[in-house]
Amino acid sequence: MPVPLDSDLMRSFLAVAEAGSVTEAAGRLGRTQSAVSMQIRRLEDLLGQPLFERQPRGVALTDRGARLLPYARRVSELLDEAAAALSERPLSGPVRVGIPEEYGERVLPGVLAAFAERHPAAEVTVRVDFSAPQLRALASGELDLAVTFAEGKEGPGEVLGVDPTVWATSLAHGQHLQRPLPIAAFFRSDWCRDYAEGSLRRQRIAYRVAWTCDTAGGMERAVRAGLAVAPLSRSSMPDGCRELTAEDGFPPIDSSAIVLHRNPRSTTPAVEGMIEMLREAFQPFAGARP
Repeated sequence: MPVPLDSDLMRSFLAVAEAGSVTEAAGRLGRTQSAVSMQIRRLEDLLGQPLFERQPRGVALTDRGARLLPYARRVSELLDEAAAALSERPLSGPVRVGIPEEYGERVLPGVLAAFAERHPAAEVTVRVDFSAPQLRALASGELDLAVTFAEGKEGPGEVLGVDPTVWATSLAHGQHLQRPLPIAAFFRSDWCRDYAEGSLRRQRIAYRVAWTCDTAGGMERAVRAGLAVAPLSRSSMPDGCRELTAEDGFPPIDSSAIVLHRNPRSTTPAVEGMIEMLREAFQPFAGARP
């Protein structure tokens, strides 16, 4: 029959193991040294083996103690997580969020779903759209929050990170080796003409437009099918595809800031909670550079 282990004993064990000293661990736990020593002895008695070797300056884990350490960490983390979840005040009310299509599959769905699960009384509504329509919807009061792209790092809104735009090619096809290079482009897009195609002209790469569409999803389909290379956000690289780097002769196209805009008239706790989750979701981009 498994030995029942008390969570308080496990926390004391973890504190001593991380501090390397019963005295220091007692200070961290806000207990006396004798109380912590007694808990360690009790845990050792339960397991029937010593967990620490006493040394002139502090203690060191025995083999048995080293085996117990990752379990003690997991127990402590789960207890902290449970306490935070149960003490968290559920949020309620509508939260209307606009996001770019580029993040509609890989970055944000899990975050939005987790928010909805954690706060079932919150009514999350998501609008997937381009930056300009999102900003218009924000101004007209149709959205509470909008995640958009912006050139450089200046302008209104909170910069969450930087996501370079790069050329993408399929791992299973060699379309990036063809000349003229088959590329995918957006319909009537000044950005494609000036930036994406401009990067090819500067590299003196002959190209032809082999695929046109109006969505990032259309671009991804062209790459995966082996019909064209396409300009995509680095973070939205499809499975089975890779970034074309300077070693391939393709430098980054440009670098866009990921910007969070908020409706100043929307200041509910639910909206503030969503803002924190969006910041956390884009934390990996915070220090990104092209």
